[in-house]
Amino acid sequence: MISLKSILIIIDVQKAIDAPKWGERNNKNAEKNMADLLRYWRDQGMPIIHIRHDSIEPTSPYLPGQPQHDFKDEVKPKNGETVIGKSTNNGFVDTHLSDFLMAQDIKNLVMCGVLTQHSVDCTARMAASLGYEVTVVSDACAATGVTDSYGHVWRAEEVHSLTLANLAADYASIKSSKDLLIERP
Repeated sequence: MISLKSILIIIDVQKAIDAPKWGERNNKNAEKNMADLLRYWRDQGMPIIHIRHDSIEPTSPYLPGQPQHDFKDEVKPKNGETVIGKSTNNGFVDTHLSDFLMAQDIKNLVMCGVLTQHSVDCTARMAASLGYEVTVVSDACAATGVTDSYGHVWRAEEVHSLTLANLAADYASIKSSKDLLIERP
């Protein structure tokens, strides 16, 4: 259930995610669903964090200083909203995310963003390991396809579903944006 102490964490939703290098992704409505969540959090005056990937790889589309590094328009932070930059796949590593959450006495994290199998998964797992109650919003995340070490290509929807199933097993509650917003306090 959403409480007034639940924070919305939007992970890596920057123009860089549209770079061809990522390939085909699932959930083309993810940004719309993120925008719906963001609107609700803003309307309720609840806390929001935007995680921004600041790559240190010279060829990354997430490299700071280029237009692709900007947040996508649908989820662009407003003045006063917290933005935390990260250079790894984990929102907690070498950032002040944990300190911020502790200072605000926030225990319930609602996460969405890209990619499901990368930064969303890694950040959600770490949050659960640190004792936070984590909800990942299934239709407000997106994955891309993956080729495994045997050469098998897993479609984006399969990667998304399996990642969410693994998170649900031990780390997070998985809910749709519609179901989550119906549970309003």
